Amino acid sequence: MKKSIIKKLFIKLCKIMGYEIIDQNNFTSPTLDKKLNEDLSILNDKSIVLPLGEVNITRKVKSILLLFRTNSNIEIWDQNKKRLFELPKIEYTLKSLNSLLKSISFCKRKYPDINIKLSIIEDNTNDTNLNKLKNLTNNYDLNINYESVDHSKYRKIIKEQKSDETYSNLASLLSCYEIAKKNTDDLVFFVEDDYIHFEPMLEEMVASYERISSQIKKELFICPTDYPYLYMNNNKTNVLIGNKRHWRTVQETLCTFMTSKELLEKHWDNFYKTCLDRCDPFEKYINEIYKSEICISPLKSLSVHFTNVNSSYGLSPFIDYQKLWDEN
Repeated sequence: MKKSIIKKLFIKLCKIMGYEIIDQNNFTSPTLDKKLNEDLSILNDKSIVLPLGEVNITRKVKSILLLFRTNSNIEIWDQNKKRLFELPKIEYTLKSLNSLLKSISFCKRKYPDINIKLSIIEDNTNDTNLNKLKNLTNNYDLNINYESVDHSKYRKIIKEQKSDETYSNLASLLSCYEIAKKNTDDLVFFVEDDYIHFEPMLEEMVASYERISSQIKKELFICPTDYPYLYMNNNKTNVLIGNKRHWRTVQETLCTFMTSKELLEKHWDNFYKTCLDRCDPFEKYINEIYKSEICISPLKSLSVHFTNVNSSYGLSPFIDYQKLWDEN
């Protein structure tokens, strides 16, 4: 009886002082009133990973603007190859959007205080496909709006390209960057329409962003995809602990990544120059940013880029592609 009273007082004192304690005998945290295999972290407060302990969150996430950039008419830009499963592009776009909507909903259930907004930036989408997208988004109670790319706006800005497809790609990307610069309050997530996401993707990115940014005292770039081309060379990497998985530092991404308003404004010239002409590689100026900023990608992947089966820019390793496809 005496031991029980002392234990309760000790737990209460730990809570008042902001400490967490672990009862490894019962596999619980009495201060959190949770089992140790549950999510022990508290958004915008503390990140807890066993057995590493607690990280106090100093970099708190308040809002996320997601920009889903889509052109359902182009099968694979800049390639003549077919994608895995060899279906029309709209099938990949619908599955990509559906998986993103599921991931946003999952994140909102976990973190209802974060303001999440989705803008769908459509580029020359025909009425049939646009209706399919709208019918899909109507099934979700989320903050969603549609915007169309105004090609004429950029005719005097973007250099003349060899194809209309390349110009369209540059124009839609610049449109996304400009919308982000004008409307982002905190985090912004640029998403292309041929990635299929695992449901916990957004929640894990947000929680890992908070944890790692709080530890290193810097804003980040964070990519949801473990690209196969990252394993084609001998670049050194650092491995970090996120919310529920490992992350690695990388020096290259494609155009799907999350970052902050601060870094968007700081490196605006690089974002802008990316869209003025077709570079080789396309992301040349974005990748230049990673020489001075930290960019991380997950181990293993939270999103899969559904291109052709042997593309070094596509399918992440060690994923059940058929299962992910069927679930969405």
